[in-house]
Amino acid sequence: TPQIKVNIDRDKSAAVRNKQKPWGIAGDPRAVRRTIQVRMTDNMRFTPSKIDVTLGETVRFLLVNAGKLSHEFVLGTKKELDEHAAIMKKFPNMKHDELHMAHVGPGKKVDLVWTFNRAGEFDFACLLPGHYEAGMRGRVNVAKK
Repeated sequence: TPQIKVNIDRDKSAAVRNKQKPWGIAGDPRAVRRTIQVRMTDNMRFTPSKIDVTLGETVRFLLVNAGKLSHEFVLGTKKELDEHAAIMKKFPNMKHDELHMAHVGPGKKVDLVWTFNRAGEFDFACLLPGHYEAGMRGRVNVAKK
């Protein structure tokens, strides 16, 4: 499996494995044809909360934290996000850094590039304790061409 250098928390680099997930794979920034801005707010909402993409599309999510709290954007299946949120409640200071996740500090912007190479409905959420439970979730619909 190829390794990609990513900048974690914007202050140190680490090698993270790029592996296929049920909802896609980390994308090549050169393949991006569309940027989708996703706003995060302290009322525990994403805007937009519903996103449509086409099977095979590589998109750049421009994640904008318009709040005063930290937020995150984690892509996954509902089942996986539910399980991960439960672990985060038990271990609120747990660090998790994978290519389908982005931590966005207050007033900051972060890019996440993703290739949706599986059709279906997938989810995204902020898994910080209390945020997920308050409804900070969204959905990505990946339609066949």
